[in-house]
Amino acid sequence: MTALVRRPGRSTGGGAARRLAGALHRRPRLRLALLLTAPLLWLTVLYLGSLAALFVSAFWTTDSFTSQVVRVWSTDNFRELLTVPVYRQVALRSVAVALAVTVLCAVIAFPLAFYTARVARPRRRPLLVVAVLTPLWASYLVKVYAWRLILSQGGLADWMLRPFGLSGPGFGLPAAVLTLTYLWLPYMILPIHTALERLPEGLLDASADLGARPGRTFRSVVLPLVLPSVAAGSVFTFSLSLGDYITVQIVGGKTQLIGNLVYADIALNQPMAAALGTVPVAVIVLYLLAMRRTGALSNL
Repeated sequence: MTALVRRPGRSTGGGAARRLAGALHRRPRLRLALLLTAPLLWLTVLYLGSLAALFVSAFWTTDSFTSQVVRVWSTDNFRELLTVPVYRQVALRSVAVALAVTVLCAVIAFPLAFYTARVARPRRRPLLVVAVLTPLWASYLVKVYAWRLILSQGGLADWMLRPFGLSGPGFGLPAAVLTLTYLWLPYMILPIHTALERLPEGLLDASADLGARPGRTFRSVVLPLVLPSVAAGSVFTFSLSLGDYITVQIVGGKTQLIGNLVYADIALNQPMAAALGTVPVAVIVLYLLAMRRTGALSNL
């Protein structure tokens, strides 16, 4: 009889690992499913699960005497959202602020991105991109309170406008729009910069050779190719502005947006706060569906 001798350095675990690797190699769908299981589980349980809990709790009510949540199904919260004028005004004001911030970010970001992508020297472009990203490294609260000091009475804005006989905007809705524009501007610059950087040089030369002036080249060549990236950046600026409440609370004065109402109601009337929270979710979903037609989601 021949004795079976196990060679040193070899184990059954290594053979099992090789067989498992071979099985995964022959089954790419199984390999993809195993790779996506953890992130999909995280997305389903924590993100979609929290949204589902938010939507379900919006149908509950609150005891007016004890402020305790009563798990009885009712549509009173949504009926109140639709019938009480103040909620409609706040919702429309929040959407208007988000749109204003998005438009301002696009207007400011386009020339900056054009300079960083097409005008600046190639060696300086990475440094300019880093400069654009630098504000994102600072604390959110530090930036907001810095703008509070700038916009306050006797602050930097008043000091700069005083020679022209003007004064700063102070605290209020314009201050909130200005601060939110500063906060989310990098999210608009980066996708536009990427789109302009990928723009073929030959298209611009061909447009010039055909006699098109710079304005016509911008309208007919540059803008159609960059518009999906502008829409992609608007997804960030619109959604972040719509759900923000800290900036409005610090520099917005007495202005109220949806986030402020949710924050105010969450301690006393959680079901109503949940119903209010469904409003920006629905608005953002509709906005994403609208931006999907422009090709924005493929540029994120």
